[in-house]
Amino acid sequence: MTYDVIVIGAGSIGLPAALYLAEKGQKVLVLDPEHGPGQQNNKKAIGGVRATHSDFGKISVCLRSIEIFRTWHEERGDDIGWMDNGYSFPAYREQDVKALQALMRIQHGYGLNIKWLSAGEYQALVPGILMDGLLGSTYSPEDGSCSPLLVTNAFYFHAVKAGVEFRFQEAVTGIKSEHGIATEVITKKGSYKAGMILNTAGNDAREIGAMINDDLKVFPDNHEAGITEPVARFFGPMVVDLRKAPGSANFYFYQNIEGQVVFCITPDPPILGIDNRSTSEFLPICSKRMIEIYPRLRNLKVRRTWRGQYPMTPDGFPIVGKSLNAENVIHAVGMCGQGFMLGPGMGELLSRMCLNETTDDDLRVLQSFDPQRDFSAEEAFK
Repeated sequence: MTYDVIVIGAGSIGLPAALYLAEKGQKVLVLDPEHGPGQQNNKKAIGGVRATHSDFGKISVCLRSIEIFRTWHEERGDDIGWMDNGYSFPAYREQDVKALQALMRIQHGYGLNIKWLSAGEYQALVPGILMDGLLGSTYSPEDGSCSPLLVTNAFYFHAVKAGVEFRFQEAVTGIKSEHGIATEVITKKGSYKAGMILNTAGNDAREIGAMINDDLKVFPDNHEAGITEPVARFFGPMVVDLRKAPGSANFYFYQNIEGQVVFCITPDPPILGIDNRSTSEFLPICSKRMIEIYPRLRNLKVRRTWRGQYPMTPDGFPIVGKSLNAENVIHAVGMCGQGFMLGPGMGELLSRMCLNETTDDDLRVLQSFDPQRDFSAEEAFK
């Protein structure tokens, strides 16, 4: 059977792309090695959604994602747990104040609603936050959060309704090409032809690229997260502490719509590879940092921890664009742990790319994600 588009990977990027393509009349097949949608890193996301990035591409895509998430219940009818709780980056060092305020000028230029709060103003937003040394904080009130599990279900069932065909437990084992065109996607269970192919394979992106001789600079590393019991709401935004400490480059936490505090660290040094086993080191490192900056967290009970991957690129920006070796293949990979927040906006962008409907703004966005860039830049606070 021949499809208009085959999407490889039913995760944060593949699901939205499949839905929007089907709603534009395309016959879409999604292939995934797992037993259902969103079963790799998508379900391990902590649910934060921010447009507070340092580049036009990521800011633009995430602003659109926020709009889609915020209006989803009204327009689609599903409760995805959206909450306008915002993001904040408190500063306890002069170097962070300078960096954050310099970045704000760039963010304002790209249309982001972000402001600088004094220490007192921030304390009103996060009552009980550590005041010793606090110099202020950025605050982006239109950033938010929602449930990765509810979002996955919503996109999946709307995609099925739109006519998308899903084949789970079908890992892609090869891609046939002739004269610069990918003609067939092969799995252990069959082979499928398509006019276009989307590589949204997450952790497996590099391996999929290699099937058509594309060298995709995507290297997963491991991150752990945890969640507490639910309690009455007592603070608002995501809190991101940029300071390094032994074992972690930074850490962040927020209280979700159900009252649970969700938390994560960025390991330092990075833990490369794919290893989903939780560790005994994570909770002592992360809980110590959380209690130091926010003592009110002290008596919360942790329900569980888990581990997933950030498919990283050298500069912290995604790789999105056409293959060098197969003109009908588009890669949308290396989301650097931000696939969940990029997903809806990226899905719309990919649908326009497949149908040659890209706008001038799309082309400007894609400059940031160009697969052929030199990767010498670096996303701030990635």
